[in-house]
Amino acid sequence: MNVPKANSQSRAAKPASGTATLHPRNRHTGRYDFPALIAASPELAEYVILNPYGKESIDFANPDAVRVFNRALLKQFYGIAHWDIPAGYLCPPIPGRADYLHGLADLLATQNAGEIPRGARIHALDIGTGASCIYPLIGLREYGWRFTGSDIDAIALASARTIVAANGLGKNITLRQQTDSRHIFEKIVQPDDRFDITLCNPPFHASQAEANSGSQRKWRNLGKLDPKRKLPALNFGGQAAELWCEGGEAAFIARLADESRGVAEQVCWFSTLVSKAGNVQPLLARLKKLGAHQIQVSDMSQGQKRSRFVAWTFLNEAQQNEWRSTRWKRQPG
Repeated sequence: MNVPKANSQSRAAKPASGTATLHPRNRHTGRYDFPALIAASPELAEYVILNPYGKESIDFANPDAVRVFNRALLKQFYGIAHWDIPAGYLCPPIPGRADYLHGLADLLATQNAGEIPRGARIHALDIGTGASCIYPLIGLREYGWRFTGSDIDAIALASARTIVAANGLGKNITLRQQTDSRHIFEKIVQPDDRFDITLCNPPFHASQAEANSGSQRKWRNLGKLDPKRKLPALNFGGQAAELWCEGGEAAFIARLADESRGVAEQVCWFSTLVSKAGNVQPLLARLKKLGAHQIQVSDMSQGQKRSRFVAWTFLNEAQQNEWRSTRWKRQPG
């Protein structure tokens, strides 16, 4: 089994100062051009403020501002003309989500003579796609990949379906509901399915109280706990299945690893975000015990935030070569 460190392609570039930055291909590096964003999405103007440094920004403690900002970003950078989510559902930070996809593209490139496989011949499975459908939207626009998104929440799936239909993306993004909360891949991966990559942003917390406490800690660190102002309990929103599960992230990714073994021949590479650094080594040990042939840990950075994703495959070199030759290579004509 090979457990390499994150390779240089899948790590965010770092300038000479050592300040962590986004992936080199990430469209969200540098400061946003708010006049351009507002010109394309006039509703954003209502939510633009000056931060303590006198720079234009938005108030990330305002859920409406975050939602409208995301809509403007998706329109300007990814050509998504119609996007919205139900109140109270997770409104993801787009730059970090894009970084995960760029890291996965780099991973596939390292397995493909340095070339990122593009186009609809690459089929990705997004576990927990959410109301925002964010990974399929970005992954399709950046790399042309085809996506299947799964979720246990019927309202979230209805929202995702509306987004897909409104933007005419039904040919390349399909959605499935997981009807059994005990399972992740089972009942979603069908016998004839073949997925080149799976991705997942697992529930981070073990309870609602823990999720609320985490947001309060963030507001305190940002100096936003003004007693005169009512702040949202959850800074980016989120429903139960999006934010917490019994046992938290550690338990979820352990279950993800266990179930991946059952569909080992139908998936080339599995992956998951791991927010808590302390959960990485137990996951690696579990994957080794399950018989993973290769495992890769790739670091990601955004400002002061550090994260990583873990990817693994049960296919040996010969099986991977056959997979690539039959699925990733462009067909003549």
